[in-house]
Amino acid sequence: MRGWRRRPVVHQVTDARPSLSADIGKREKSYFIKMGIRLICLVLAFTVPAPMPVRLLLFAGAIFLPYVAVIGANAPPRVVPHAPDVEDSGQSEIPRHRREIGS
Repeated sequence: MRGWRRRPVVHQVTDARPSLSADIGKREKSYFIKMGIRLICLVLAFTVPAPMPVRLLLFAGAIFLPYVAVIGANAPPRVVPHAPDVEDSGQSEIPRHRREIGS
C-alpha cells in the first residue's frame, strides 16, 4: 500500500504571504502614485497650450485613472507559484552504480 500514502506537504518560508501592513502599504503606494498621475494630467489639461488631441488624452487620463487606481487597490494580492528548488525523487536506496557508498 506504499502507493496509497500521501507525500507530506513541505512548507517553505518563501511560501508565506506578506504581512497585512506590508500589503496595505504596497496598495496605498500604488494608489497614491496613480492619483498623483491623475492630478498631473488634470493640471496639464487646463494649463498647457497643447493641441486638442493631447488635451483630450490628458482629460481621459484624469477621468479613467481613478477607476484603475481603485480597482488596483482593491484587487487581492497575487500569489506567484514558484518552482521548487530541490526535487524529491522519492528514491529511498542508493543507486546500483553507487553501491560503494553504502558498503
